[in-house]
Amino acid sequence: MLELFILETCPYCKKVMNFLDEQDMKYKKIDITNKESEETLIRMGGKRQVPFLVDSDRNIQMYESDDIIEYLKTIC
Repeated sequence: MLELFILETCPYCKKVMNFLDEQDMKYKKIDITNKESEETLIRMGGKRQVPFLVDSDRNIQMYESDDIIEYLKTIC
């Protein structure tokens, strides 16, 4: 399952979400304006930075929109 930690106003998050939507890939969007989601992000990734992708099926976690998109191209 793909999970994407985001802020709705973040242009880098929008870039990744647009790619996911264009590829019709299913993902769970997790907005870190929710304090619990923000704490989960920091616990998992070590910092408060978005976008942050979690692919639990392949045990992958990553930051950086361009890196995320390049990874997603390999699995779609």
